[in-house]
Amino acid sequence: MTKDFPKERLEYAISCLRDYKRAKAPLESRIKEEELWWQLRHWEVLGPEEGEKPVSAWLFSNITNKHADAMDNFPEPAVLPREPGDRRTARQLSLIIPAVMERCGFEQTYSDAWWYKLKHGAAAYGVFWDSEAEKGLGDIDITFIDLLNIFWEPGISDIQQSRNLFIAARWDRDIFEKAYPGLKGKAGDIIDVMTYVKAANDDKVTVIDWYYKKDGRVHYCKFAGEHVLYSSEYDPKCQKGWYSHGKYPVVIDNLFPMEGQPVGFGYIAVTKNPQEYIDRLGKNILESSLMASRPRYFSSRAAGINEEEFLDFTRPLVHVEGSISDERIRPITPYPLGDAYIKVQQMKIEEMKETAANRDFSAGSTSSGVTAASAISALQEAGNKTSRDMIAASYRAYAAVAFMCLELIFQFYGPGRCFRIAGSDGFVIYSGFEERGEHPSFDIKITAQKKNPFARVSQNELAKELYSMGFFKPELANQALGALELMDFEGKDTVRSYIVQNSQKEEKTGE
Repeated sequence: MTKDFPKERLEYAISCLRDYKRAKAPLESRIKEEELWWQLRHWEVLGPEEGEKPVSAWLFSNITNKHADAMDNFPEPAVLPREPGDRRTARQLSLIIPAVMERCGFEQTYSDAWWYKLKHGAAAYGVFWDSEAEKGLGDIDITFIDLLNIFWEPGISDIQQSRNLFIAARWDRDIFEKAYPGLKGKAGDIIDVMTYVKAANDDKVTVIDWYYKKDGRVHYCKFAGEHVLYSSEYDPKCQKGWYSHGKYPVVIDNLFPMEGQPVGFGYIAVTKNPQEYIDRLGKNILESSLMASRPRYFSSRAAGINEEEFLDFTRPLVHVEGSISDERIRPITPYPLGDAYIKVQQMKIEEMKETAANRDFSAGSTSSGVTAASAISALQEAGNKTSRDMIAASYRAYAAVAFMCLELIFQFYGPGRCFRIAGSDGFVIYSGFEERGEHPSFDIKITAQKKNPFARVSQNELAKELYSMGFFKPELANQALGALELMDFEGKDTVRSYIVQNSQKEEKTGE
């Protein structure tokens, strides 16, 4: 625990945290409500309703389809050098960063973040240095942060612009007191962190990670209640700040942005209104259908009908007193439900599909007559503009995460750090930059590690088409290279290289 940290500074941090939380209250309420929509429990949001409460999953289907698109295009970073002398290091880093991410279980983190982003409009990645990882050697830790647990300055549009940044974590009290025995029974909560489910015997301690910028450096302070547990500003080892890159270790990936906020809104906010009317209309249609399918009767009090026998459909006979006539008992004719109401419900379904860009081809359905894989792929690609735009935005966030990983490697990894890379030649050893005194600059290019099956089919179709047109014939090399200059497709450089090499071999053979 840090004893030198000024009390008034901590009071300032607590005051800011409470102000930030009050300003974020509408967002927190929206997130909790949207979770009910996601769980198909939206009748709890819509209020008390008599009778059946049917639920359709059109909104759910929209989100699952977009998530599948995202995971079909899981990103992979490639580190590019800015100077010729850094090529070897760039190749090493291109292997090391994916290995670090795999150790962190980043694919699961990426999946969780995409679910959250599609539902609530933004996902937060935390890129931290875990000094206890790898048996005390330390390593990078990339985590998904729930927006309920992070607090920023109101009115800013970029998380890095916030004067302070707070990340809350709920610790079991026994674990906290074991880690900090001097605070046994002393650490109280200064804010109530909203949770989705709260146990009746919830005995937790809220631990706050406070990040702030001072003199161009980012510092870090951990506190619980009114007790400071650690402060990098008063740590002699952190004269250059907690992280040398000078940024908060958080990257926000937005879906639909909102002005004046670092987070946006998601598909539930956009499509919950048509989903509500789809289910309200469905409720009325189903109730009408149930009424029409179950016969009911007007019966005179003097009808003399044995009601027990009449209501038991297994009885072959129903006894009555006196004569039987339409005046004594008459069927109730329900109000006929016209096709217009069903058409209105279908229109709301189509509205939701169009609003969410979740058309039939995007979801994998085809219309009659369309059976060729290339045609299906072309229609899917034409209908996936929205998904491609979202994935491109997510790649930008992923690039920011990869850049932070680079900076943490430069700051914390020592020379000789060894990595076993699956599928490579063997071991990759990080060399460091002691001879320069500072690390060089690199660029990062993000590509899709996984591909949609139809995209692969389309690529194969293109290869066969190039072959049938004679692109790989040595005598047509000049024409093929000229055509390639006007084309743009993945693997173009490989095709160009093959054509050139094939042409050179033919020339040597001719000589």
